[in-house]
Amino acid sequence: MSTTMTKPATTPDAGEYSPRPFARPSVARLTAIELRKASDTRASRWLLGLTAFATAAVGLILLFVGDTADHQLDDFLGLTLVPGLVVLPVVGILLMTGEWSQRTALTTFALVPERSRVTRAKILAALGLALGTLVVAVVLSVLLTAVGDAPDPWGIGAAGLGQATLALLLTVLWGVAFGLALASPAAAIVAYFALPTAFSVLGELVSSLDGAWDWVDPNRALTEVGELRASGSDWTHLAVSCSIWIALPLVVGAARLVRREVK
Repeated sequence: MSTTMTKPATTPDAGEYSPRPFARPSVARLTAIELRKASDTRASRWLLGLTAFATAAVGLILLFVGDTADHQLDDFLGLTLVPGLVVLPVVGILLMTGEWSQRTALTTFALVPERSRVTRAKILAALGLALGTLVVAVVLSVLLTAVGDAPDPWGIGAAGLGQATLALLLTVLWGVAFGLALASPAAAIVAYFALPTAFSVLGELVSSLDGAWDWVDPNRALTEVGELRASGSDWTHLAVSCSIWIALPLVVGAARLVRREVK
């Protein structure tokens, strides 16, 4: 008769293995991911490339075609920022609506369940693109001003540069807000261009609205800042317009995002 010796089962020492604690991605990492996503589609690459090309083109046109008196730093900067003011809000809209238009919302919010963190990262990425465009425009404007032959062309000052920066950032936030609120790229782009234009046209046609329209027409408020000549009540008009056209859509969009069912 033989016996079979079996080794008693042992449990591994608790100290031999410890699961890695889950570390949620930081906002900085999410922002870097959103920046990469902002340039990994054909449409976004075309828009960013068009912005870079147009920024250089308008500066060179002013240098070679414009009058010598217009070869001031503020003239170059104001003109080279125009492509960014037009195109970057559209990039911001595509960035905010990308999860829904490309049907990646389920994957994104499964990996990052806290949707507000994804929204913050998208906003920071859009503002980062705006600041990058501003740096390119400033460097190009300085070079073109140095090449130009205008007398005393460096008179923009810190206040003018600050207004240019604010105008670009607010314009991009405007597009971001519409994208977040509507969650559809086509609807957001149409609304972004059509609604403010309709407001401006209505204000021009109805003279009795002129005073009140200064408070609600975003184009009037941003034009003063974009042309580096905002002062006094212009800042109050800008604050009210931004509350209506930027802050309100951001709040509405954030509330919709939290409650929206992901399929």
